Amino acid sequence: MTDGSADVSRRAFLQTAAGATTVSAAAGTAVAQEEGTDSGGGGGGPPDFGGFLDQVGNFDGSVTDATGQDSATVEVGVEANGGAYGFGPAAIHVDNGATVQWEWTGNGGGHNVVSAEGGPLDSGSAVAQSGVNYEYTFEEDGIYPYICVPHQSLQMKGAVVVGTDYPTQSTGGGGGSSGPPEVPGSAKMLGVATSSVLVATLGMAYIFMRYGGNYETPE
Repeated sequence: MTDGSADVSRRAFLQTAAGATTVSAAAGTAVAQEEGTDSGGGGGGPPDFGGFLDQVGNFDGSVTDATGQDSATVEVGVEANGGAYGFGPAAIHVDNGATVQWEWTGNGGGHNVVSAEGGPLDSGSAVAQSGVNYEYTFEEDGIYPYICVPHQSLQMKGAVVVGTDYPTQSTGGGGGSSGPPEVPGSAKMLGVATSSVLVATLGMAYIFMRYGGNYETPE
């Protein structure tokens, strides 16, 4: 039979242990969240086009890397989507401050370049003659989707990825992530340490509850 002081001791210990367990678990969760969150920029993964290019005939998921160049060229009217209704390449990555030139091939009739979501690209009326008909210098990071208005229904679309701050598939923006997010090593170590604290705390709690704080073998 235990006296009142033993009950108080056990109760105080259990309250303290519960508080320590809560703090330890919260700390582990906070660190895991802080280190495991992807900002979605800085080249953290493949660009996320949000499904915009999914039905484009000459887009295989790859993005042409034109970074490190002052200018890059995209052909207008390449073979795609059942005719000369494509941009080549369909997706290109350039540095902030680089100029993209759209060069008409003269194939597929009249084409133009217009931002799909109210962006800055607008080459004007559709033209059919070959040559460099439009260029734009990008000064803000991001993804710039665009279309050929006369052939939008034929999926004549393209996109320019600019700089390093743009949505990526690893952030879950377009369902392009190939697997669950990776847990940082430090978060794993903290999880192990937190589990050890919990086990030790529960063990001590059992001893106090079973023997009333008396570590000697009961008679």
